[in-house]
Amino acid sequence: MISTHILDTNLGKPAAHVEVKLFHAETHELIATATTNPDGRVADFGITDFAEGAYQLEFEIAPYFSSQQIKTFFPRVCIQFFVEDVNQHYHIPLLISPFAYSTYRGS
Repeated sequence: MISTHILDTNLGKPAAHVEVKLFHAETHELIATATTNPDGRVADFGITDFAEGAYQLEFEIAPYFSSQQIKTFFPRVCIQFFVEDVNQHYHIPLLISPFAYSTYRGS
């Protein structure tokens, strides 16, 4: 399973209503699209045919910051990662601010 969580470190709260797309990284084939809930989470992309390989999450953060009348240097954040074991849970948190972002492998 793949999940994500976005925290706005500028405001110290979850980033709700952010569109997140999941792609196969090598083919750039769109697998799923989701929107973060009020807690800034996408708990599951609903993938039923999950395979090992490279994936990419694309976070459309420009509209999120624009809704707060904040300009951002990074309109989109793209994170590639590799799935080695389809039986594991892959959680990719994203920490954002208007001029920086960071990520890590969550649990």
